[in-house]
Amino acid sequence: MDLRDDQPGKHEIGNRTFLVADVEPLDVDGVRTVEVGTGVWLVAFVALLPFYGELQTQGRTWWLWTCLTGFGLGLLGLEYCRRRRATRRELDEQAHGTTDDGPAAP
Repeated sequence: MDLRDDQPGKHEIGNRTFLVADVEPLDVDGVRTVEVGTGVWLVAFVALLPFYGELQTQGRTWWLWTCLTGFGLGLLGLEYCRRRRATRRELDEQAHGTTDDGPAAP
C-alpha cells in the first residue's frame, strides 16, 4: 500500500514552469476537514426543519434531504479518514522502528 505525500518541486505545463512552495499541509489526514463539513450539513438540516411546511409548499423539500444525505455521507467519509489516519500511523511506526511499547526489537 503506497500512501506517500511527496510532491514534485516543480510542474512543467506547456512552455511554463510552476514552482511548488515547500510548505507543510495543515491537515494531512483530512479528519478535521470532514468533521467540520459533516457538522455544517447537520446544522443546515436542523436550521431548515422549522421551515418544512414552507419548503413543502414551494416543492423544495429536497433541500432537507440533501442536507441529511450530506451528513450521512460525511459520517462515512469521517470513518474512512480515521481508518486512513490509523493505517498511516501504523506504517510510520513500522518505518521508524517504533511501537507503542517503545523501540522495536532488532
